[in-house]
Amino acid sequence: MKIAEIRLLLLKLRLAKGIGIKGEHNVYNWIISNQNTTNIDNLNSKIISQIAQLNCKNAKIFMDDFDSYSIQEKCINNLKHSKYICIVDDNYPNSLKEGYLPPNILFYRGDISLVNASFLLGVVGSREHTNYAIQALQNILPNCVKSNAVIVSGLAKGVDKLSHQCTIASGGSTIAVIGTSLDKYYPADNKELQEYIAKHYLIVTEYPLGTPTAKFHFPERNRIIAAFVRGVLVVEAKEHSGSLITANLALQNNREVFAIPGRINDIMSKGCNDLILAGAKPVLSSKDIIEEFQY
Repeated sequence: MKIAEIRLLLLKLRLAKGIGIKGEHNVYNWIISNQNTTNIDNLNSKIISQIAQLNCKNAKIFMDDFDSYSIQEKCINNLKHSKYICIVDDNYPNSLKEGYLPPNILFYRGDISLVNASFLLGVVGSREHTNYAIQALQNILPNCVKSNAVIVSGLAKGVDKLSHQCTIASGGSTIAVIGTSLDKYYPADNKELQEYIAKHYLIVTEYPLGTPTAKFHFPERNRIIAAFVRGVLVVEAKEHSGSLITANLALQNNREVFAIPGRINDIMSKGCNDLILAGAKPVLSSKDIIEEFQY
């Protein structure tokens, strides 16, 4: 199989209904294992649904959509109006490829070379942050940026947004991994910041243009952040929060996990304190992060 043919097939899978990220990954693994013995033209929708291990309901949805004229229109639209990197491309990050369910396709706007920076630091935390989170970020991120850290976060309300803003204000570079397509803004008041990051830094997403926003996209997005980076800093987190999911995914990917300690009776620090009890490294200054990544 030629790389161009694989790229187009994987893009088409990303645009199709009924398959999902696990099914897409099954197909990718099958292609890599059989690329020297199989003609990609022989992979019709029925065969692909079997390779993807889809149930009967999803297989029908997938086959109907994959064989439709609308999927061709979606391909043309995304090829015309957005850029993407594919898991078979040379510039696809090895760190991401080694993570849990790496996305076959990443759509982007901005400087894609940032994905291969040597020091990528994820920052996550509560959407309903306190002043303590602001103080912690202002104390820690500037020196990380001076040590060439590229800050990766999810452009959500709260700590995500603050981490992007603090990085930019400190003269650093940032990557926003969003849970929507590139033509949507969530939350809406992040539109200006999202456009600024897309112009000067990098926005990435696995969701093609026009994808409706869905709640489950954001936990899916977290696995990308956790795989991208060399370490994840949790700034503020309630017990059982989404930030802890990202931290646990990072641990599964053998990444460093850092946490800002807080008062023992503060619910906004409960998640961070629990992470520290479980073995995450407490961060009192930027040095506690930087020393882990010195060569």
